[in-house]
Amino acid sequence: MDSGRHKARRSLHGIMKAIVTREETVDVGEAIRMKRAVRKFSPRKLQEEVVQHILEAGRRAQSSKNTQPWHFLAIQDPEILGSLSELGSYAGHLSGAALGVAILTPDPAQRWSIMFDAGQAAAYMQLAAWERGVASCLATIYEVEAARELLGYPPELHLHAAISFGYPAEPSALTARPKAGGRRSIAEIVSYERWG
Repeated sequence: MDSGRHKARRSLHGIMKAIVTREETVDVGEAIRMKRAVRKFSPRKLQEEVVQHILEAGRRAQSSKNTQPWHFLAIQDPEILGSLSELGSYAGHLSGAALGVAILTPDPAQRWSIMFDAGQAAAYMQLAAWERGVASCLATIYEVEAARELLGYPPELHLHAAISFGYPAEPSALTARPKAGGRRSIAEIVSYERWG
């Protein structure tokens, strides 16, 4: 074996060993169990590295046939966030966020998977934010033409959901135990092999 190939193999072995023995792990199950919607944020800004971490998680989300049917509009301007917060019945939390991410998609009427994929991207971003101590909440945007005028996106894209991100006004929101009875039991929502 020539020395170049031998060095490459040793290098690859070293990388794989580092990945396997890496001590820094994320407990995804615990993040899912502890994640909650937070609607009140502190005025503290997010560092650029944290913003990029959140957006990268959305970019890495899986999608049907890897179509990646999304464009993320990252908004940090308080005036724009305030205006956007008025375009959904329960979107007020956007006005206090350090970051808002509007998830633009092609027309969801084309195929059902578009909104499913956008939802996966939203979930990935929210879990990545939670990992960094950043809370979030999803907002539905109902006044879509007003949103288009506000944000200037082209007519072939649609906005139905935006996410507010920020450090929680009450830091205990990140560590508080989930409330008992907050979710239906597994027996109520899962059937095995056939209905019932």
